[in-house]
Amino acid sequence: MTDEITKEQAPDILSEEEVLKQFEQNKGKAEKLLKDKEKMERFLERLEKKLSKIPLAGEYLSDIPVLVSLVKAYIEKRYLEIPIGSIIAIVAVLIYFLNPFDLIPDFIPGIGILDDVAVIAIAYKFVHDDVQEYKAWRDAQKLS
Repeated sequence: MTDEITKEQAPDILSEEEVLKQFEQNKGKAEKLLKDKEKMERFLERLEKKLSKIPLAGEYLSDIPVLVSLVKAYIEKRYLEIPIGSIIAIVAVLIYFLNPFDLIPDFIPGIGILDDVAVIAIAYKFVHDDVQEYKAWRDAQKLS
Protein backbone atom coordinates (compact mmCIF):
# COMPACT_ATOMS: atom_id res chain seq x y z
CA MET A 1 0.00 0.00 0.00
CA THR A 2 1.29 3.44 -0.85
CA ASP A 3 0.99 6.64 1.16
CA GLU A 4 0.65 8.68 -2.02
CA ILE A 5 -2.67 10.47 -2.45
CA THR A 6 -3.93 11.00 -5.95
CA LYS A 7 -5.84 14.02 -7.26
CA GLU A 8 -8.91 11.82 -7.57
CA GLN A 9 -8.81 10.75 -3.89
CA ALA A 10 -7.98 14.05 -2.22
CA PRO A 11 -11.27 15.90 -2.70
CA ASP A 12 -13.17 12.99 -1.07
CA ILE A 13 -11.42 13.49 2.28
CA LEU A 14 -13.25 16.75 3.05
CA SER A 15 -16.34 18.22 1.49
CA GLU A 16 -15.99 21.32 -0.61
CA GLU A 17 -18.18 23.09 1.97
CA GLU A 18 -15.70 22.26 4.76
CA VAL A 19 -12.81 23.47 2.64
CA LEU A 20 -14.55 26.74 1.78
CA LYS A 21 -15.23 27.30 5.49
CA GLN A 22 -11.52 26.80 6.24
CA PHE A 23 -10.61 29.09 3.35
CA GLU A 24 -12.88 31.85 4.66
CA GLN A 25 -11.29 31.56 8.11
CA ASN A 26 -7.83 32.10 6.60
CA LYS A 27 -8.77 34.75 4.03
CA GLY A 28 -8.38 37.67 6.45
CA LYS A 29 -5.06 36.31 7.69
CA ALA A 30 -3.88 36.01 4.09
CA GLU A 31 -4.83 39.60 3.30
CA LYS A 32 -2.92 40.86 6.37
CA LEU A 33 0.09 38.71 5.56
CA LEU A 34 0.25 40.03 2.02
CA LYS A 35 0.53 43.57 3.36
CA ASP A 36 3.65 42.80 5.44
CA LYS A 37 6.56 41.69 3.25
CA GLU A 38 8.78 40.73 6.19
CA LYS A 39 6.13 38.52 7.81
CA MET A 40 5.36 37.00 4.42
CA GLU A 41 9.03 36.14 3.90
CA ARG A 42 9.17 34.41 7.31
CA PHE A 43 5.91 32.60 6.55
CA LEU A 44 7.26 31.31 3.23
CA GLU A 45 10.49 30.17 4.90
CA ARG A 46 8.49 28.19 7.49
CA LEU A 47 6.41 26.70 4.71
CA GLU A 48 9.47 25.58 2.75
CA LYS A 49 10.92 24.07 5.94
CA LYS A 50 7.73 22.06 6.53
CA LEU A 51 7.73 20.86 2.92
CA SER A 52 11.28 19.59 3.23
CA LYS A 53 10.26 17.36 6.16
CA ILE A 54 7.26 15.55 4.69
CA PRO A 55 7.15 12.85 2.06
CA LEU A 56 5.47 13.63 -1.22
CA ALA A 57 1.73 13.05 -0.89
CA GLY A 58 0.50 12.98 -4.43
CA GLU A 59 0.46 15.63 -7.07
CA TYR A 60 -1.08 18.40 -4.97
CA LEU A 61 1.78 18.75 -2.53
CA SER A 62 4.20 18.74 -5.43
CA ASP A 63 2.51 21.98 -6.58
CA ILE A 64 3.16 23.80 -3.30
CA PRO A 65 6.67 24.98 -4.27
CA VAL A 66 5.13 26.55 -7.39
CA LEU A 67 2.55 28.31 -5.23
CA VAL A 68 5.31 29.53 -2.91
CA SER A 69 7.32 30.74 -5.90
CA LEU A 70 4.29 32.55 -7.28
CA VAL A 71 3.63 34.32 -3.98
CA LYS A 72 7.31 35.30 -3.69
CA ALA A 73 7.28 36.72 -7.22
CA TYR A 74 4.11 38.63 -6.39
CA ILE A 75 5.39 40.18 -3.15
CA GLU A 76 8.68 41.06 -4.84
CA LYS A 77 6.60 42.73 -7.59
CA ARG A 78 8.21 40.62 -10.29
CA TYR A 79 4.92 38.98 -11.28
CA LEU A 80 1.71 40.95 -10.84
CA GLU A 81 -0.39 39.45 -13.64
CA ILE A 82 -2.68 37.60 -11.27
CA PRO A 83 -5.95 38.69 -9.64
CA ILE A 84 -5.62 39.64 -5.98
CA GLY A 85 -8.37 37.13 -5.17
CA SER A 86 -6.21 34.31 -6.51
CA ILE A 87 -3.21 35.46 -4.45
CA ILE A 88 -5.39 35.65 -1.34
CA ALA A 89 -6.73 32.15 -2.06
CA ILE A 90 -3.21 30.77 -2.48
CA VAL A 91 -1.92 32.39 0.71
CA ALA A 92 -5.03 31.22 2.62
CA VAL A 93 -4.48 27.62 1.54
CA LEU A 94 -0.77 27.88 2.42
CA ILE A 95 -1.74 29.17 5.88
CA TYR A 96 -3.99 26.14 6.31
CA PHE A 97 -1.24 23.82 5.11
CA LEU A 98 1.29 25.29 7.56
CA ASN A 99 -1.08 25.07 10.54
CA PRO A 100 -0.26 21.81 12.37
CA PHE A 101 -3.58 21.89 14.27
CA ASP A 102 -6.13 22.02 11.46
CA LEU A 103 -9.11 19.69 10.96
CA ILE A 104 -6.87 16.60 11.15
CA PRO A 105 -3.75 17.49 13.19
CA ASP A 106 -0.57 16.93 11.19
CA PHE A 107 1.09 14.92 13.96
CA ILE A 108 -1.35 12.00 13.50
CA PRO A 109 0.73 9.45 11.56
CA GLY A 110 -0.56 8.48 8.16
CA ILE A 111 -3.62 10.71 8.06
CA GLY A 112 -2.48 14.06 9.44
CA ILE A 113 -1.67 15.40 6.00
CA LEU A 114 -4.87 14.19 4.31
CA ASP A 115 -6.93 17.27 5.08
CA ASP A 116 -4.09 19.49 3.85
CA VAL A 117 -4.06 17.66 0.55
CA ALA A 118 -7.85 17.90 0.26
CA VAL A 119 -7.83 21.64 0.95
CA ILE A 120 -5.06 22.20 -1.58
CA ALA A 121 -6.86 20.04 -4.15
CA ILE A 122 -10.11 21.94 -3.91
CA ALA A 123 -8.47 25.38 -3.74
CA TYR A 124 -6.26 24.53 -6.71
CA LYS A 125 -9.39 24.16 -8.85
CA PHE A 126 -10.07 27.87 -8.35
CA VAL A 127 -6.56 29.11 -9.16
CA HIS A 128 -5.43 26.51 -11.69
CA ASP A 129 -5.48 28.81 -14.74
CA ASP A 130 -3.64 31.58 -12.88
CA VAL A 131 -0.98 29.11 -11.72
CA GLN A 132 -0.55 27.78 -15.27
CA GLU A 133 -0.08 31.34 -16.57
CA TYR A 134 2.53 31.95 -13.86
CA LYS A 135 4.37 28.75 -14.80
CA ALA A 136 4.47 29.85 -18.45
CA TRP A 137 5.77 33.28 -17.41
CA ARG A 138 8.38 31.73 -15.11
CA ASP A 139 9.57 29.37 -17.84
CA ALA A 140 9.83 32.28 -20.28
CA GLN A 141 11.93 34.19 -17.71
CA LYS A 142 14.35 31.28 -17.44
CA LEU A 143 14.83 31.31 -21.21
CA SER A 144 15.56 35.05 -21.30
